[in-house]
Amino acid sequence: MSKREQDQAIADVERAMVAIRRSQTRRSLGRLAPPDGGKPIDPTLFNVLDVIEDRDKPCSVSDVATALGVDQPRASRLVLRTVEEGWLDRRTDPSDARRTLLALTDSGREQLDRTHRFRQEIFARVMADWPDADRSEFARLITAFVTSFAQVVPETE
Repeated sequence: MSKREQDQAIADVERAMVAIRRSQTRRSLGRLAPPDGGKPIDPTLFNVLDVIEDRDKPCSVSDVATALGVDQPRASRLVLRTVEEGWLDRRTDPSDARRTLLALTDSGREQLDRTHRFRQEIFARVMADWPDADRSEFARLITAFVTSFAQVVPETE
């Protein structure tokens, strides 16, 4: 592959990533009602739950802020909304009573599972006419891309 073709491929990936980000807005996802008749979760709240699910252990508001790339006051407001929805519990850190840790409630886990299933159904519809080999290759490549991206642009802790 020539340098020009390599540069074009990278430019195509950049444009595709921007298009994906734009298509994942609150408004666009909000227009897609889950098949079970429930209301879709605000993507910003899903992101809070996703951070805690990804860590697989209770974490602090600071951890959420860092993972989402937002300031502490914004993370606090998002966490408060998820607590009000009943999706997170606040607990005192047993090793430091001044710290509060966040943990998923059963309702929060249920919301995450429901949202994951809903998004996977959308992705399945998008790729429904793709050959099986293309779906598998896309899954492999996008997973490799995300892994490499995290190594080049690490999350600051």
